[in-house]
Amino acid sequence: LAINGGSNGGLLVGACVNQRPDLYACAIPQVGVMDMLRFHKFTIGYAWTADYGCSEDDEESFKNLFALSPLHNIKAPQTGQYPAVLVTTADHDDRVVPLHSFKYAAQLQYTLSALSSQTNPLLIRIETKAGHGAGKPTAKVIEEQADIYAFIGHVTNTECV
Repeated sequence: LAINGGSNGGLLVGACVNQRPDLYACAIPQVGVMDMLRFHKFTIGYAWTADYGCSEDDEESFKNLFALSPLHNIKAPQTGQYPAVLVTTADHDDRVVPLHSFKYAAQLQYTLSALSSQTNPLLIRIETKAGHGAGKPTAKVIEEQADIYAFIGHVTNTECV
């Protein structure tokens, strides 16, 4: 089983994988909001506090956001390993600043790569001269989707025709 989502869907992918890494062969969080404690400090993130709340407002908001935050809930699984992960972002994303993906990928690698049980790849794909997605040139969209499908196919041992 593969799980894929972008933007808020990327947040969902990260949260799902953290909660049940055993369910997925691979995960592709795309341009996800991964740091739920600090999202409001970067670019347009302050506007999302109406949706998510703000970790600085009160203890309850902090606890709720901490529990959801993909960045803050990466833990070595008791048994098995994390699925193969391909984090995607773009260097000029002004909606979900790329540091969310950078920090998430770094934390995945820091927490999991030293485990002998972790043989699945933990990767990041950074598109250059691109943003959150809208307005991305067709060639870049095709290249990204080809990489994603190739990753899923490789991990799941699925022949793509």
